[in-house]
Amino acid sequence: MSEPVNLRIADRDYTVGCEPHERDELLEAARLLDTRMRDTRNGNRSASADRVAVLVALNLAHELLQLRRGEGQEQREISTTLDSLSRKLDRLLASVSR
Repeated sequence: MSEPVNLRIADRDYTVGCEPHERDELLEAARLLDTRMRDTRNGNRSASADRVAVLVALNLAHELLQLRRGEGQEQREISTTLDSLSRKLDRLLASVSR
């Protein structure tokens, strides 16, 4: 059952519904977002809150894409290594059984 959680992000208050088991992650995400928005706003005082939010969202989306690509690459490398080890094991077993 969803429960209300009060958040403060970039000097604005928000109430968001959240499952109890997801509360800690929501609070952590809100802290990350608040920090990023404050850092971006401090670097560009003339930017509107909407612009700051979009810039932060773009940066976070970019980081997410990089992580996804990295995980995909890592999975391919693991798969290649496992395939290689499997072939070596097959050859070893074949030579022992002769």
